[in-house]
Amino acid sequence: MAKRVSKAVIPAAGLGTRFLPATKAMPKEMLPVVDKPAIQYVVEEAVDAGLHDVLMITGRNKNALENHFDRATELEASLKKKGDTDRLQKVNYSTDLADMHYVRQGDPKGLGHAVLRAKMHVGDEPFAVLLGDDIIDSRDPLLSRMLEVQEEKNATVVALLEVDPDSIHLYGAAAVETTDEDDVVRITGLVEKPDREHAPSNLAIIGRYVLRPEVFGVLEKTEPGKGGEIQLTDALQTLAADTEIAGGVYGVVFRGRRYDTGDRLDYIKAIVQLAVDRADLGPELRPWLREFAAGLDDAPADYDVVEEMTAAPSDSLAESVD
Repeated sequence: MAKRVSKAVIPAAGLGTRFLPATKAMPKEMLPVVDKPAIQYVVEEAVDAGLHDVLMITGRNKNALENHFDRATELEASLKKKGDTDRLQKVNYSTDLADMHYVRQGDPKGLGHAVLRAKMHVGDEPFAVLLGDDIIDSRDPLLSRMLEVQEEKNATVVALLEVDPDSIHLYGAAAVETTDEDDVVRITGLVEKPDREHAPSNLAIIGRYVLRPEVFGVLEKTEPGKGGEIQLTDALQTLAADTEIAGGVYGVVFRGRRYDTGDRLDYIKAIVQLAVDRADLGPELRPWLREFAAGLDDAPADYDVVEEMTAAPSDSLAESVD
């Protein structure tokens, strides 16, 4: 019988060089998406899926991550004195969100090495890994579905997303076989950032994994791969090729809303997309965006994108956004 997943691991040791100079002194995971840092969305997703034990893999100059989820006694006292209960509640929310733990990666040797640093905390049980660059819309739960599949299959499960074949070189790509479930596939092979001609499919791995503990033993034997780093994808390829190790690898094909905060342009899009769905911001932001787009010289080419982002939401995120 499969053990139930109870722990989430969030690698957050990257240098964030694509966002320099903003990330010179501030972790990229702390960049605000509307009015809370990107990392908080990820922790909230883990908690919403029932995972309250969260281990964050950090690095040097990442103290702000720990501070965000810790008490801020002076700030709390100041807000309390002013009677600002609304902001006080928001500050306390991140403090009480989860049982947070931290370990440093040390040398930046890749995602596989970062995951390996979780071995002592996780122990002999399956666990979830959530990458901070991906924000999954709370209206389209992904992690909870992956946990269901993991418990059913007692195997490793990764999240997959159909992407434009011209973009597959930015991701790990999966070779798959169908199952009797529309959103679940069995993964037979994985390739890290292949060119279009050598990609096994346009199903890309995105930043959500539910791993069996056997992955640690595989990672310990995995040689540095692409970029001279220990790649988690290479370890998953080993598990996919030999189902005797840990029951194989399955993929959940995600068809919901995902926001990429790892790229500057996509980060800006994520802020706009989330903001227009806010009841406190959307009613004023949507008409302003239409007016702004109408004034652009290339408005006819870009207007459809803006129209899609500014359409009135059918189910607002406002209630779930602090």
